[in-house]
Amino acid sequence: MAQVAALLTYLKSITRIQTFSVMVLFFSLILIVFYMTVQVETTHSLRSVRTQFPQQKGITRHVHLHNVSAGFRQTIPKSRAYWNRLLYSALMNLDKGGNPFNQNSNWSNCRLTNQEFLQINVHDFSSYPVQFWDFLEGMNCRTAPILIDQPNKCAFSKRKTESHTLLLFAIKSSPRNFERRQAVRETWGREMTYPNGLEVRMVFLLGSSPPQDPDLTPLLSFEAKLYGDILQWDFHETFLNLTLKMNMLLDWTLKSCPHVSFVFSGDDDVFVNTPALVRYIESLEASKVSSLYAGHVISAGSPLRDSNSKYYIPMSFYDGPYPPYAGGGGYLISGALLESLYSLLHIIPFFPIDDAYVGMCFMALGISPEAHSGFQTFDIRAEDREDLCAYKNLILVHQRSPQELKKLWKGINSSLLAC
Repeated sequence: MAQVAALLTYLKSITRIQTFSVMVLFFSLILIVFYMTVQVETTHSLRSVRTQFPQQKGITRHVHLHNVSAGFRQTIPKSRAYWNRLLYSALMNLDKGGNPFNQNSNWSNCRLTNQEFLQINVHDFSSYPVQFWDFLEGMNCRTAPILIDQPNKCAFSKRKTESHTLLLFAIKSSPRNFERRQAVRETWGREMTYPNGLEVRMVFLLGSSPPQDPDLTPLLSFEAKLYGDILQWDFHETFLNLTLKMNMLLDWTLKSCPHVSFVFSGDDDVFVNTPALVRYIESLEASKVSSLYAGHVISAGSPLRDSNSKYYIPMSFYDGPYPPYAGGGGYLISGALLESLYSLLHIIPFFPIDDAYVGMCFMALGISPEAHSGFQTFDIRAEDREDLCAYKNLILVHQRSPQELKKLWKGINSSLLAC
């Protein structure tokens, strides 16, 4: 009996030890999970800081290194026009060592709501079209919150990133233009790898629908999840906000697609002969690869003073010619220029006509647009528009309907086409 009692006592002690061990293990697991959670949050915060700090540091470096060219200063006259005054005030600040990235960029309070200020500085402000009022009030707004993002659009392995050429189609669209986007996806904007190793990726750039339009948010969310190519920001989708859209594209690309080789900026109603574009990229001389700004060049453009035109620019707002620029229907730029271009967009005041504005910024960098006859921003001859052979060696034609895009794409890629 004594042996049995001893055995029972031993077993009880073992049970207590096991129970204690289990409790210790349980609380240890809780501590480990807590530590891992804190560590993940800390790591995430550190990554956020590390992502932002080098980028801001890099941008500041480019602001100091890239002086605004003398050619740009000579082309844009000093004038009493409002935009000209803003420009030369910004250039004076830059020449004194000022940093435009230190300016307030808080989206919630960036709008100029004091109309008395505008009426004092623009003597005929009250005669401007309503959409121009909106542009003037929002000229300082440069960092719109993103509503739909594609942070992994350009995610490749490091080895692949270093060895491949990446072409990004950045296509300006609006929320209601689903049919156009779908036609582009099914034709020239298809994401793929070409035989030479060139990778094609595509994003559509959208603002927000006007308040009077139906709410397309659920449909856009579904479209973004299905295709993974929608970028949307929280600013009004208007023609005069295309400059802001360009700024947001550069901001997004520098963060999410920093290794891009070329960016094709275009509209959602253009036809692009992607194989011809790829051949053009392959043919570039080494000196052009990192300094390209190519398209249909408008070399002697000037502001339209007709108030009924959507391109209307009042004389009291801007005085002077437009520098040579590539038509906004579609143009190609080197990825190596994006950071410098982005810096200039924070020095030169926003301008309502986006393609003319991009031309201004490139002139400020000392880079001239390269004309290419394959870019037909203003269409081809009427008698050639049904001739498939007329498109075979072109790069871009503006503009075409979704149905015409599909017909042209099928036709120029047919093995039966003999030109």
